Amino acid sequence: MKRSRFTEEQIIGVLREAEAGAKTADLARRYGVSEATLYNWKAKYGGLEVSEAKRLRALEDENGRLKRLLADAMLNNAGLKDLLSKKW
Repeated sequence: MKRSRFTEEQIIGVLREAEAGAKTADLARRYGVSEATLYNWKAKYGGLEVSEAKRLRALEDENGRLKRLLADAMLNNAGLKDLLSKKW
């Protein structure tokens, strides 16, 4: 997955500017992102504090790591079942 060029702190700062009354088109032009990106940020980070955003990132990273571990375990399990099902 592509990493954003903006940190969670920067994203939350931009969203706070939007809440303060700045127009979406002006913010998009100033920060070099599309308006759709700003709406996606608002959907994901709207109402979060910086500490909560960091915790969200940590949980997403841990979730991805656990999913990879589960996939590896399932692959090993399928390989062992295949090996045991063969007649010698």
